[in-house]
Amino acid sequence: MKKKESVIFQNKVSRFAAARARLGSMACRKLFGVQREALDLVAVPKGEVYRNFHVLTLVRRSEAESMLDENGAPIKAREIEPNNSLIIGTIRMGFGHWRIAIALASAAHSMGVRAYLLDLMSFSGTPIEKSIKFLEGIYNSLSRFSQKSKIFNTLIWEPITSGMNAHLDSAIQNREVSKLFKAAFEKLPKEIPVVAAHPWVGWSAVLCGMKKVVSMIPDNLPLAFWLVEGSVHTVQSPSAYMGYRTLLHMEKGAPILNCLPQEEIVQTGHYVDYEILASIKSDCEMRLEREKNHEARRFLLTMGGAGAQAAKFGEIANYCKAYIEQEKVCLLINMGDHEGRWNELKRELEKISIPYQMHTDWEETQSFAEGAKQNKLAGVHVFLHSDFYAAVYCTNLLMHVSDVMITKPSELSFYPIPKLFIQRVGRHEAWGAIRSSEIGGGTKEADNPQILRRILKTLIEEDDLLKLYIKNILDNDKIKIYDGAINVVKIAMK
Repeated sequence: MKKKESVIFQNKVSRFAAARARLGSMACRKLFGVQREALDLVAVPKGEVYRNFHVLTLVRRSEAESMLDENGAPIKAREIEPNNSLIIGTIRMGFGHWRIAIALASAAHSMGVRAYLLDLMSFSGTPIEKSIKFLEGIYNSLSRFSQKSKIFNTLIWEPITSGMNAHLDSAIQNREVSKLFKAAFEKLPKEIPVVAAHPWVGWSAVLCGMKKVVSMIPDNLPLAFWLVEGSVHTVQSPSAYMGYRTLLHMEKGAPILNCLPQEEIVQTGHYVDYEILASIKSDCEMRLEREKNHEARRFLLTMGGAGAQAAKFGEIANYCKAYIEQEKVCLLINMGDHEGRWNELKRELEKISIPYQMHTDWEETQSFAEGAKQNKLAGVHVFLHSDFYAAVYCTNLLMHVSDVMITKPSELSFYPIPKLFIQRVGRHEAWGAIRSSEIGGGTKEADNPQILRRILKTLIEEDDLLKLYIKNILDNDKIKIYDGAINVVKIAMK
């Protein structure tokens, strides 16, 4: 084994750990092969991400030649322009990585920076797409099962998500896996900055010699999984800065003798879309106005990318049934693109005789969100969109018109809306709830049904918690805690 394969950030990793790190990439190579030929990428104006933020999507040149716009006319592909531009690299794997990419797109658009979107999952039919889809399928299945089996969650899933991913050999594993994705970067202009919302993107860019790579770290819990040697790392909080800077608890066997260099890590603040950032004050004022007028408390329930919360949403709806009938509560449930999970929740709602209104048309959903700024809402509204962008961005739109967001402590922990945190999916997510509760933007994690019902009752029948969270969010905004996405763009464009 080559020496460099067992050294990272000038720290040695055991030869056994380095060898084991290659197993994932070896499995993908055996199953799907390797993309030998470099992808020839061009930029096209495509989908909502272009309409909303003028972000151009990178596609294969051969694919662009057959693409049509909404009017049936051929789409004109554009060459990649390095000047005043950046590439937002992500993976359509769960919702978190995509939501962070959208936040970056929004921030770049507000600053007049041209952004290109590179999604490694979008190159259909290639070993790149097949490998990621295979690995994602395993993760999603285990995530859903962890919510159904307490024994599996406690003994296996939580140790994996907070233990195995914590050690430095996890970064080496990502480096090995990312060699499978290099073909997407080999022909890109080397001087254009790459902002990576997933470490596989960051490693692929570094391994291909991209000159400026920024790795966005979402987790508050220090996990070597997110580290990309050769990039600048950004974190959202002081505790994350300390943890990643000192490689806290990342040793396994061999001791850690060297920290992450100071020049390779920056605390930026929370990664929040510019549209949400710019309307924090007005959104909070509307929440206070609705509370003053005794309108139904609006709870936004958000399904995660793995689709693990359907049963929990059914429990919440069941508890809130009397409040819904009395028009004291309105539930806005975004199921993302999880039709199977919606069918599961649908059975629960029909079993307890709770009527609901479906929203599946993206244009109508946008109109609903806009109208909800003035209109009173009641009942249960369910949102389900097959388009991945709509599935993710629906939550962003509904944040503006919701009073409290009910979510697992994921990337949404850092958004400026009062939050009620339900059970995490993996121990690493617990630290999102800790961060939010400490800065006064949301509850602690309610991982027990009795505690969850008690918090719900308090948020529905009384106003002190809601007002507390709103005040703290406004105070946090004054000291620019939510400016992280803008600061990441600034770092990339230096």
